[in-house]
Amino acid sequence: IYIRMTMDFSQKKTKLFLDHAIAGAASGFITRLLCQPLDVIKIRFQLQVEPISRYHVSKYKSISQAVLLILREEGSTALWKGHIPAQLISITYGMSQFYSYNVFLKMLQRVPQIEEWHHMTHFVAGAGAGCVGTIISFPFDTMRTRLVAQSNNHRVYNGILHSCRQVIKNLIFQLIKSPRVFFFGLLPTLLQIAPQTGLQFTFYELFKGLYKRYISDTDIGFHNSMLSGSAAGFVAKTIVYPFDLAKKRLQIQGFQHGRKEFGKFFQCNGLLDCLKVTVKEEGVQGLFKGLVPSQIKAATTTALHFTTYEQVLLLLKMLR
Repeated sequence: IYIRMTMDFSQKKTKLFLDHAIAGAASGFITRLLCQPLDVIKIRFQLQVEPISRYHVSKYKSISQAVLLILREEGSTALWKGHIPAQLISITYGMSQFYSYNVFLKMLQRVPQIEEWHHMTHFVAGAGAGCVGTIISFPFDTMRTRLVAQSNNHRVYNGILHSCRQVIKNLIFQLIKSPRVFFFGLLPTLLQIAPQTGLQFTFYELFKGLYKRYISDTDIGFHNSMLSGSAAGFVAKTIVYPFDLAKKRLQIQGFQHGRKEFGKFFQCNGLLDCLKVTVKEEGVQGLFKGLVPSQIKAATTTALHFTTYEQVLLLLKMLR
């Protein structure tokens, strides 16, 4: 009887974690579909060395100007450039992130007197989940960045499969080193994503609690998830933004040909050098290039991410 009860409990636990994975994948897919244009604009700003100003010769001067210029030069489809690899990122990341978050959370909750460190528990579980999701989805992120970064007149890659083939072909003579191309910028990404995801989950739980206390006592409400997720995403992204910029700039190293029409090419060697060169050439404000569209994107995507996840999870529970 004990063995049967243990097996039943184990099966229920597996199904529960599977629900979190499915809800996370659905959340990633829907969020990416709706928010891809914001990501394209953010990346264009991050990779531009010249100042983002109306009174400068820079290619992109503001969000509205960038959108209109992209539409005029490349067409509306350019706002969804790199969408397929981006979807692969979002689905794999969302699935592995929410799955591992709940696994880590359950593990941490077994620690004696952990309730006294409630917010720290969510931070640690979120940071760990962010790292797991990032490592699994990072090769797709590198391909997506290069697809978005290239110009129409200097195409290096025509799609994700061509991108993958070309990267391997260009580095075939490096043998063992060749797979590393898919992980350029991984260190700053992990340094960025661990605290960012940890902060997202921490602030999300915090804002959800405040919403329930002062506005509505609904446990998992649509408005609660949207508002709490939006605020959590905005705050977390602002805190860790320089690492996000460094990651994008590291991912295009060795990709000069595809960037010929976008002004001066940014060159650096590693994370610290990237931050140092950015401050030297562009000032401290250079570390926050593309911050506004990034904040808008973070607030929007985090709100959609958590809300879709919560709603799909509820739906799966109802169907069981």
